[in-house]
Amino acid sequence: AIPILPEAAVAWAPWIGLLAVIGIIYGALGCLAQTDMKRLIAFSSVAHMGFVMLGIATLTDFGINAAIMGMVAHGLITGMLFFVAGSVKDRFHTLEISRLGGLLVQAPRMGWVFGFCVMASLGLPGLAGFWGEFPAILSAYQPANGVPVEVFRTHMVIAALGTVLAAGYLLWLLQRVAFGNPTEEFAEDPNITDTTKHEWIAWAPLLALIVAIGVYPNLVFRVTDGAVDASLNECLRVDERVLTAAEVAELGCSDVYGLGGGSDAPVEHAAGN
Repeated sequence: AIPILPEAAVAWAPWIGLLAVIGIIYGALGCLAQTDMKRLIAFSSVAHMGFVMLGIATLTDFGINAAIMGMVAHGLITGMLFFVAGSVKDRFHTLEISRLGGLLVQAPRMGWVFGFCVMASLGLPGLAGFWGEFPAILSAYQPANGVPVEVFRTHMVIAALGTVLAAGYLLWLLQRVAFGNPTEEFAEDPNITDTTKHEWIAWAPLLALIVAIGVYPNLVFRVTDGAVDASLNECLRVDERVLTAAEVAELGCSDVYGLGGGSDAPVEHAAGN
């Protein structure tokens, strides 16, 4: 929609950002109300897509690249969470959180994989989820020209609150499912086994990509930067550009946004660079 109606995109950007943060908070509150493991994971997708929409609404190279990264990370991480949920259902024949517990005792390798995926979904630095959520929030600090800065900085604060709620429901899920002792219902069940070799074969590529993209996000940013930058420069007639997402990944977000004590605004380069 941005290349087709760029003026409308600028005019509606604050409202799209508002819908984004509503989705983040609504998805998080929905997760806190769930009693089923798979439904909780599904509701978390609503919150994750809110970060994607917020990045797009900023109409910046940094924000849209963060949104693309968020979709890639979401596919990998949430896919893995559903994989683990399916394996839990296969063994316990239920996904009711109140009936589960002690996964690290009965199936320790599966419990470790589940914990890893929860941390990735939280946005732990060094894993793919970080590069989808944190840059999307940070991009709202300095949206595109013509977009109200104060509104988007308010969106940024609300989105940051959403990450706190995400920590609440995901860590609660991890504590109830993986930690503690097995429930009496399943404590002596001989059918509860650890991760099989077929599950490892299916999971290994996703786990490897979650780590690889988290450690080196330019695997994605180098692919998307050119198209995003060209599209924004053409349709929004940008005379100056901020550092690309790939350059930000190399420099570090704190240096670019002056969080280490420098300027409040992103570092700008001449259009000819």
